[in-house]
Amino acid sequence: MSVKINIPSYLQPHTGGYEVVEVTGSTIAECLDHLIQKFPDISKALFAGEGKLLDYVSVYLNGEFADAADLAVPVIDGDELHILYLLGGG
Repeated sequence: MSVKINIPSYLQPHTGGYEVVEVTGSTIAECLDHLIQKFPDISKALFAGEGKLLDYVSVYLNGEFADAADLAVPVIDGDELHILYLLGGG
């Protein structure tokens, strides 16, 4: 099962400049794990530890927000994930 992960420009240094990375997996978590297997350095830019995304990291599945607390959301062949950093300010 092939899923595309769209990598924003600020994370592309961790993927050798790739804008899109194809991974396999049946859940969002498995897809992110495969991304980390391909590009281990990206782990520290996404995860705080123990499979928990950093507070400012957001994942979207086919344009829909995916709750970071539940990365067990299933994916199917052809799905697309987008990884984004949330910006705050005030």
